[in-house]
Amino acid sequence: MKFLRDILDKLEAPFKKGEKLEKLYPVYEMHDTILYTPGEVTKGTTHVRDALDLKRMMITVVIALLPCVAMAFYNTGYQANLAIAKFGAKSLEVWQTQVFTWLGFAHNPADLMANIVYGGLFFLPIFATTFIVGGIVEVTFAIVRNHEVNEGFLVTGFLFPLTLPPTVPLWQVALGCAFGVIIGKEIFGGTGMNVLNPALTGRAFLFFAYPAQISGDSPWIAANMAATKATSTLPDAVSGATWLGKAAAGKQAMANLSMNSQEWWDAFLGFVPGSMGETSALACLIGAAVLIITQVGSWRTMAGVVAGTFVMCSMLHGIESETNHMFAVPFYWHIVTGGWAFGLVFMATDPVSSSFTEMGKLIYGFFIGVMVILVRVINPAYPEGMMLAILFMNMFAPFIDHFFVQANIKRRLSRDAV
Repeated sequence: MKFLRDILDKLEAPFKKGEKLEKLYPVYEMHDTILYTPGEVTKGTTHVRDALDLKRMMITVVIALLPCVAMAFYNTGYQANLAIAKFGAKSLEVWQTQVFTWLGFAHNPADLMANIVYGGLFFLPIFATTFIVGGIVEVTFAIVRNHEVNEGFLVTGFLFPLTLPPTVPLWQVALGCAFGVIIGKEIFGGTGMNVLNPALTGRAFLFFAYPAQISGDSPWIAANMAATKATSTLPDAVSGATWLGKAAAGKQAMANLSMNSQEWWDAFLGFVPGSMGETSALACLIGAAVLIITQVGSWRTMAGVVAGTFVMCSMLHGIESETNHMFAVPFYWHIVTGGWAFGLVFMATDPVSSSFTEMGKLIYGFFIGVMVILVRVINPAYPEGMMLAILFMNMFAPFIDHFFVQANIKRRLSRDAV
């Protein structure tokens, strides 16, 4: 690799201090540190050695996200092909379908490759738009502030598209990504300084700014995209409402709520309509195992969310309501529907915007679990709640840590006094 190192060293010359491309040094440094560790070292008598730096931490999270990315490809195509095979494709005139047909594939939900390819035609443009826009914002702020482009956006670039439905317009993806990175992170000083999770901030912005494209029944299956251009000839059943949406709508969805039902297993495995990377609780569990084993994600935060969800579900489940059917949804259904599992594993454990004290993580996670059930059950007009619960607790994480830090300081002072 010495050959590559020599090339990079030669390329560095015009970017050094005092040279004509000095302002663009963050652009060079970004590529250099992707391949090698930074050349700078701390100076002084104190050194802390750790094999896990920011770059390796972010790469570990990306590895943990790969099962969810795989489901984004497969399930997006599967849901679309399933609807098309069942109801026909007369109303479909979108470019994804034209390219899909040109590649020689048929809309066959039983064909693994057909599902992956068709899903990729929806996921990849959203993924690329996120990285292009987010990358421009990151580099711009790095140049203006004269600091390096860090790896923080690497995870945000994966998380944000996975929280979106396949039918979201690309201009909304660009707008939401820019909002999340600028308002959620850069205005606080960049990676490591942000109070809110950037990916969730962008997702929340899109939800409240463009609810018709982000929520409701019609966005969740890619096969229904033509309905935005003209009255679709497809039956209403193809709209593919999420299970939470069905549950909030009426008693019909409350029947046969068993862990052994096929619907529960479909929700657990991820073969249901929903945001592209959030449907599979199994994929999220695989990611959780990676994060816990590598100690990148906190098991205490995850345990707190599970405990809070269970306690709140147990308190509300016995309440009977003729108008609000979400009271009847049991704990084991809440954890496999919506963005609960995805938020639990990848959003709530964000080391920057969550609590950092050990007991603080448990309390922080517990109240996320409590709030997500309160939002889902008490307000059935908004059947999802993980996004708002995490963002709300992001703001209280420093407050929670403050009490534990002060208690620890008082305990140490008291011990030293003795």
